[in-house]
Amino acid sequence: MQREMFEFFTTLVEKISGISYKEGKEYLIESRLNELALTLGYRNVEELYNVVKSRSDYKLINEIVDSLTTNETYFFRDQHPFDTLKNYIFPELFKKREKEKKISIWSAACSTGQEPYSIALLLHEYFQSYLKTYQIDIYATDISKKSIEKAKTGVYNQIEVNRGLPVVFLVKYFKQEGAHWKINDNLKNMVRFEILNLLEVSQKVKTKFDIIFCRYVLIYFSQETKQKVFRDLWNVLNPGGYLILGATEIAPVSFPDMEKKILGKTVCYYKKD
Repeated sequence: MQREMFEFFTTLVEKISGISYKEGKEYLIESRLNELALTLGYRNVEELYNVVKSRSDYKLINEIVDSLTTNETYFFRDQHPFDTLKNYIFPELFKKREKEKKISIWSAACSTGQEPYSIALLLHEYFQSYLKTYQIDIYATDISKKSIEKAKTGVYNQIEVNRGLPVVFLVKYFKQEGAHWKINDNLKNMVRFEILNLLEVSQKVKTKFDIIFCRYVLIYFSQETKQKVFRDLWNVLNPGGYLILGATEIAPVSFPDMEKKILGKTVCYYKKD
């Protein structure tokens, strides 16, 4: 891929999504955009480049951003954050929120939905009695329209359900439909999916949350964007709530009301009451 094209596409993606592609990612960019170009009826990525440069096509620009921001995900990814939810965070929050009887959870950058559905599965499997008396909201967002559309269906192929999902959960909470598996409606209905750009959290997210999962997202941002996104997430976290990043990530900024806690094998950022 020519340097001029690489810089054009990476600048475009960073401006819209905040995701920063460094040099060395030319092959990834070119392969994903070539695939998109052919899908849209163009001969190659060069023709796609010329079209985007010559006219401002919002739909086409969104397709490009979509193709370059779809990230890796699978059920119960890393496992230990879900063990921490089960063993520490949920028991604590159910006690703390006994009066309000309401817990709000946000899976930010949820990709195709495996993370929020894993949280819903966990609640059904281990906290069934609380589901009858508490209102539990799971909000799940991603910048990718394609990912959110798939997440909303709750339908996964055999490879996807084999990744991280215990067989006992598959049999108990999914229904087989041909070569695919569909998550049961009672779990699917627990999750509300929306398209959301994390650069727009301060303008668009008006709810406060008790738990925020934002894993393996900040690593794609510049330091300045990391700080902005983290600050915005912190502002919508309830006092007494937890923010969980990916296993290899650390908070890019700290606040007076922030306490770093290690619960089990998981590093959590706790917002002091």
